[in-house]
Amino acid sequence: MQPMRFELGERLRLRKKHPCGSFDWAVVRLGADIGLRCEKCGRRILLPRSEVERRVKQVLPRLQPTELDPFDEE
Repeated sequence: MQPMRFELGERLRLRKKHPCGSFDWAVVRLGADIGLRCEKCGRRILLPRSEVERRVKQVLPRLQPTELDPFDEE
């Protein structure tokens, strides 16, 4: 089976919700480990690529620049 391809800024919906109540995460780091940022509370986590691939339920459409949240680091 071919590994999933992720890009920086991509939005993912995971199977289990975060304690804050959100299912949606943004990809902020790529490599053997994938860095994710919760879209509701801004919490960052680092998970092995295999774990992220197993937890992904859906790939969401990207946000337009006008819809970016205050947690983005520019």
